[in-house]
Amino acid sequence: MTTKVYEFRVDGQLSEQAREAFCDMRIEEDSAGAMLYCDVIDESHLLGIMAQIRLLGLVVVSAHRTSSSAF
Repeated sequence: MTTKVYEFRVDGQLSEQAREAFCDMRIEEDSAGAMLYCDVIDESHLLGIMAQIRLLGLVVVSAHRTSSSAF
């Protein structure tokens, strides 16, 4: 199974609840928001991550595939 590393950029800072929900992801924060990096297995996995981000009240600024060295 081939995975691809994705970067999800969200607006604002992550709450403790969001940090726990994404504990298996690499998280980087700056003044503009947060970047979440993780391996994505397939399209349904990608859509599930996007749904979880929205469920936590976060706004997705961008989501794209990145180089595997980023994760």
